[in-house]
Order: sequence, then C-alpha cells, then structure tokens
Amino acid sequence: MSIAMPPETATEDGTWHKTACILCENNCGVQILTVEGQRTFRKIRGDKDHVSTHGYTCNKALRLDHYQNGSQRLTTPLRREADGTFTPVDWDTAIAEIAQRFAAVRDTHGGDKIFFYGGGGQGNHLGGAYAGPFLKGLGSRYRSNPLAQEKTGEAWVDAHFTGGHTHGDFEHAEVSVFIGKNPFQSHGVARARTVLKEISKDPARSMIVIDPIRTETADLADFHLQVKPGTDAWCLSAILAILVQQDLLDHRFLAEHTRDYETVADVVRAIDISAHAAVCGVDEELLRRAATRIGTATSVSTYEDLGVQQSPNSTLISYLNKLIWLVTGNFAKQGGMQPHSWMFPLGDYSTRMRSTPVTGAPMPGGLVPCNIIAEEIVTDHPDRFRAMLIESSNPAHSLADSQMFRRALHELEFVVVIDVTMTETARLADYVLPAASQYEKYEATFFNFEFPRNSFHLRAPVLDPLPGTLPEPEIYARLTRALRAVKPLHLAVLRAAARWGRTPFRTAFAALAVLDKKTLAMAPFLLYETLGPTLPGNARAAAVLWALAQRTARTYPDAMRRAGHANADALFDAIVAGRSGVVFSEDRQDDAWDYLPHPDKRFPLAIPELLRILDELDPATAVQTSAQFPVVLAAGQRRPFTANTIIHDDRWRLRDTEGALRLSRPDAEALGLANGDQARVVTERGSALAAVEIDERMQAGHAALPNGFGLDHHGDGAMVGVALNQLTDARRRDPISGAPWHKNVPARIELVTSTDTTSAMTGAHP
Repeated sequence: MSIAMPPETATEDGTWHKTACILCENNCGVQILTVEGQRTFRKIRGDKDHVSTHGYTCNKALRLDHYQNGSQRLTTPLRREADGTFTPVDWDTAIAEIAQRFAAVRDTHGGDKIFFYGGGGQGNHLGGAYAGPFLKGLGSRYRSNPLAQEKTGEAWVDAHFTGGHTHGDFEHAEVSVFIGKNPFQSHGVARARTVLKEISKDPARSMIVIDPIRTETADLADFHLQVKPGTDAWCLSAILAILVQQDLLDHRFLAEHTRDYETVADVVRAIDISAHAAVCGVDEELLRRAATRIGTATSVSTYEDLGVQQSPNSTLISYLNKLIWLVTGNFAKQGGMQPHSWMFPLGDYSTRMRSTPVTGAPMPGGLVPCNIIAEEIVTDHPDRFRAMLIESSNPAHSLADSQMFRRALHELEFVVVIDVTMTETARLADYVLPAASQYEKYEATFFNFEFPRNSFHLRAPVLDPLPGTLPEPEIYARLTRALRAVKPLHLAVLRAAARWGRTPFRTAFAALAVLDKKTLAMAPFLLYETLGPTLPGNARAAAVLWALAQRTARTYPDAMRRAGHANADALFDAIVAGRSGVVFSEDRQDDAWDYLPHPDKRFPLAIPELLRILDELDPATAVQTSAQFPVVLAAGQRRPFTANTIIHDDRWRLRDTEGALRLSRPDAEALGLANGDQARVVTERGSALAAVEIDERMQAGHAALPNGFGLDHHGDGAMVGVALNQLTDARRRDPISGAPWHKNVPARIELVTSTDTTSAMTGAHP
C-alpha cells in the first residue's frame, strides 16, 4: 500500500518543516524554517494545523536551535582504554565489542544483572521501543527511567482506581485544582497559558492552587492555599475531611460507582481539620471555602505534579487528590477527570509490584525507583547489577546524590551510554555511542493523554543526521543482529511477505507469533528489519507503529473508526503520512467507564496501605528541618528558561542566566544578603555557591534553585549554576514509590564574603 507523503513547504526564505517541541510532555506542534546547506533553525513558529495544540507554543520552543546546534556533538563511537582515555572506533567494531561484552556478563552472571536506564525523554520514545528486543536477547529484566523519580506513586494509585492514567478536562472544568503544579511555566495542560487566562477571566469558574510559592499560576487563582513546604498531605486531607464531614459529597455517584466508602470515611471523619490547617499553615476558613467550592461545583479537574510528587508523603498525596474528585463524583463527565486511550502505555499500571533483587524495594510501574539504583549496585550481594545500558539520559547528573551514583557507575563491570553529547554519565562509560538528534530522525512520544479525542504525532526529520551518528532504532538493530537473537528464516519469511503487501505480512506475522512465542517480544526488531524498508521517506523507525496500530484496532475499535480510520492499516498509513499529528481515537463521554478494569465498574476507594499512613500522619514529621539545616530548599524549580538538561547550551537563556538562589526578603535580611550576593547552600550531602535573588513570592524558611543548570559541558568542571544533585540525598524518599524529596531538601544558607575562595561545588559534607 502506498502512503502519500506531503512535501514540506518551500518558500523563497527556505523550507518550513512541521514537527513538534521536545521540551515538555505537551510536545506542541511547531514549524521550523531551514535553508538548504545549513543546519541552523532560522525561524520557529507554532503549527496551526497541529491536531491538539493548534498553533500554540510557549517561549521555550522558539529557542530550539540551541538544542539542535548548541552542544558539542558526538560524531563517532568512543571506547574507554585502560588508562581512562577514550579512543574513537568505527561502528562495526563498537557494535561487535559491546554485544560481546554484554553477552559475557549475561553468560557469567545472568542476563538479569544487566540493567537498562532510559528509553527516551520528553520527545524521543521510539528508541526505547527498539531497545526491548536487544534487552530480551540478553535476558535483562530490570529497567528504569526518569518517570521512576516522578510519577510511579501516582501510577500505583491509578492502578487501584482506574487501571491507567487520568487527565483533567481543564478547558471545561468549573473548578480547576493545581497541586504542586505551575502550568504557567511547566505546562502539562494543552495551550496552558491560554487556558489558565480563560479560567481566570470567567466569573463562573474558579482556580485553586496548592503551592508553597506564589507562582504565576497562583497569581491567576481564586484560591491560593500557600502551604508550608512539605505539608501538602495535611492540606489535602483537611479538604477531604471538610467534604466528608460537611457532607459535600455526590451520594449517587458513591452508591452507584464506588465501594468501601465507609472504610475510608471512618478514617477521614477522625481528622481534626483545625489541627491539619495549623500544620499546613493555611487559614482554616480559607480551606473551608476552597473545599466548599470543590464540593458544590458541577465539575472539577485536578493536576498534581513534581511539587508534591517529589516531596514527603507523595504517594499519599496522590491518593488524597484522587479521593477528592471521586467522592465529589468528578469522573467521566465534561470538565471532570478522564481516562484515555494509549498508543502504548508508559508504564505497568498494576496493583501487584515486583521488588528489586538486592534491597527488595517495591517497583511501582514495573520500574526500579531511581533512588534505589545505586544501592542495587554498591554491594557484595550476588544479585547486584553488574552492567548498565543508558540511553538518552544523564543519571550521573539528574538522579539524587550524584556522588553515590557516580560511585555506582565505577562499581559496574560494563557501562554503555547512547547520547548526542558527552554528558557527565558518558564520561564514566566504557563505550559511548553517538545518536542522531531528535530533529535528525523519525521520532515520537507516547505522552498521549487526551480525551475524548486522543492524538499521536510521528515527527519526520528536519535535518539529515550529523555524519557519524545513528538513530537509536538503528543502533539497537545492529546490536540485536550482533547477538543473533532472531532466526534468519523468520526474517526471510517476513521480508518476503512484506514485499507482497500488508495483508500477507499481517498473516505471516500472526502465524509466526503462534509458532514462536518469542515473536512478540522481538516484534520491534522484526518489524524494523522487514516492514521498515518498505516504508516511504526512509521512515524505517516508524515500523513499530504498525504493531501499535494493530493494538489500537483491537483495544479501541469503535473509537478508532470514529476518528476516521477504517482499520489498523489505515491508521498506520495516516500516522506515517501525517505531519501535524493524527487523532487516533475518538471516545464518547460514557466510554470512560469502559476503561475501568473492575468487573463491577466500581472504584475500590480503600487502599489499606495508604489509609494506614493517613491514619498515622504525625504532625512532627511535617517539619523536616533542624537547627543545623533550618531552610527547606526546593531543588529544581521550573522557570521561564529552564528545560531539564536537554539543552546543552547555556546561551539559550535570556533571563536568570546563572540560575539564582531565590529566597524571601525576611530570610535575606536575616542573613545579611542582597540581590546579586554570593551565598553558599549547604546540605547533608554537599554545598554549592549561587547568586541571590530576593523573591517576594517565596515564604520565609523556603528557598529555591532552578532545574536544568550545573552541566559540565566540557569535562573541565566549569559549569553555570548549581548541579542540584550534589545537594540531594537518595535516602530521603517516599516509602512506597521511592520518589526523591527533591522539593524538600533541608539546607542552610550562608553569606559568602569577597575573600572566600571556597570552591563553588565541594560535593562533600562541610
């Protein structure tokens, strides 16, 4: 079957390419202007044809040239020699040696001792799909990625309730609640700033923000519940208690769609609302007014994010958040919380959790918690991880307690990194493989969270790959070939079937899956090798989407047809041909109930582990500071010019170029600090220097450093801003999800005099 590939738009100024931003989960559609023979992005603008963002973009997307052209790119595989230096090697040599060494680890210690970290960031998930067959060929069983330090606690709660992710309908909600979330800067809501302003201007709608900082979103809110840092659980439990104790409930919803309500209510009725208000520092009357607004609204949507998901009691907070919208009946209606279809789920939404091999830590979402990884390596336990494959990630910089994680990398027998540039993690690897950038290959993400119309965007390359680099799917295909993990006969049969057309190919693939149980596990590789070469426009990496289109047709047949796709092949063709995304499913409102995994379609409200934590919530634990470390540091604040660490060019920032330490005026005055002064931030794990910015948005006892700074671009120790995880402690983590408490780091702040020559980063307790 032929697929119509629309041409890019050529003008006298150059060629406009439709693609998407890669800096946050929204992946807003953009157009990029290039000139033949040049690799720079001349202009960037929103794509008005994009199926979900309709031309909207924020300021960050307009700076994407600094991602594409700002870093020192890797252009050849590198091998570490015995003296610690790196030697360039050709691709064939690198692939053969890497496959051989991973196989040696498998044969000596077992494939389950090979650990995979990565699989994509905010914009590149296709590579992760192709990693699976290589890992399967090695017998690898454990993996992780940045979601395991953010979202797995919420996912575990979702597994109990909806069996999958839920998202708010903020465009229609009468009341929108943002918990540890500042969508004005971090987005997460399609057309975030437009939607926030629409809510703010509508007298019939309300916005509630729960955040210790008066954020830009809080400026637009009707209710800002400015909690003390780390006390969100007390705030949310007080709101839930007000709803229950004042009977602001949807009794019909509870009777028809839930069970175990009385088990929950018995615990909630015992909550002392006044005491919880005092703990979280929010006026009780304000709490009651906010709760009443929630309890009397026709629709409520909520959004929790890293402000609480990387703070104490994070999994409990997820539970309380969802109980609030469940007891008020805000599910499966316009303006409420919605489940959604998936092209492919990002995690394992299961109530049953595996555990890690050494420490026995729970693995919500099927992922090893990031704060646990080092403990699974730095030990003499026979089941410790022995080797690590790291793709599109920089855990030596981005995970808590960098010193400990770097030690763990040194302890491993073998480390391979796949990345576009020489990161802090890559410098500790045995081999480094250079990847094409996200605008030099076909790419996509599985952040498909929309309801009722859900969309998927396969992005075509804007530029040719930089010479010497390869896309991750090709890297994994070469590694899998080197393992000889697939029988040549199977490949020959599927290649022949692909030449005859989609129907023979589908029949042959189904027959092979019956004959060989390994077929499905190796499917991405099989598709890449057989169907991939038949795709137009060198779209070989899109081959795995054929299998996902088949999955969509099986799982959501009616929704797929309502979206305009007669069958799986029609959907796949539309995805490959589309340049502004494709709606792949269109649900009706009542279809939301079909997503629930429970046979009786009732929410089981009681989660015993979390009810026990709620019942035992101790006000003494609300205070994490001490006389030695009296300030709560938020390590990783989102600001107008922060974007994780994906941009390796500090020049992209137009403001806050040094990543200032923000603190309140009372704290600054008490410490004798003024704007621009150098201050030392000291924690249990390390210290760092930062320029001071007095911020009226901060409350006393609270300070913040931004995310995305402190990158050592050249390996010489010179960096702009603070590398936050020199300050964080991996032992401070949620007891269920293992999520780090990055937003609640006990610290002290000291004035640095002009004669102080202390290093900007000591990396050790002072």
